[in-house]
Amino acid sequence: MSRIGKKPIAVPSGVEVKYDNGSLTVKGPKGSLSRELNKEMIVKIEDNQIIIDRPSDNKLHRSLHGTTRSVVNNMVEGVTKGFEKTLELVGVGYRAAKAGNKVTLSLGFSHPVEIVPEEGIEIDVQGTNKLVIKGINKEQVGAVAAKIRSLREPEPYKGKGIKYDNEVIRRKVGKTGKK
Repeated sequence: MSRIGKKPIAVPSGVEVKYDNGSLTVKGPKGSLSRELNKEMIVKIEDNQIIIDRPSDNKLHRSLHGTTRSVVNNMVEGVTKGFEKTLELVGVGYRAAKAGNKVTLSLGFSHPVEIVPEEGIEIDVQGTNKLVIKGINKEQVGAVAAKIRSLREPEPYKGKGIKYDNEVIRRKVGKTGKK
């Protein structure tokens, strides 16, 4: 039995959950999320708990059990607390500025890079070198953060680039002179 899949998901007060023929909708104080789940998985909503069960022990159902539970848990957590990722700009002249909805990044290119956040995503600029990406959909927040990071990934010699706040860059030793 899946250790993650068998745990019930507690539904906090103020959160409304509806499941209808493979489609799960979660509404909460921060917004609403909807998602199509695999129709073979058994989803029960009873006394402020969501229980995910699998119909059999075949390989597909075992692999979907924990995944489905994690996806549903992230939906409930997203509409109550929300998710955020923090990115840091490291390097001389690397800075971020926010004007209205747009975020402008100076990353050492010949031109500034402008980012317009997707629907449901909010990007805050803290200081000149910190970006905080917020939203209720965990996948969307992670995808936007990865897309921004890919503009200038950290390099291993000086550590310059865009990195996650908790990321550790493995540094390499540069060239040494002749002896």
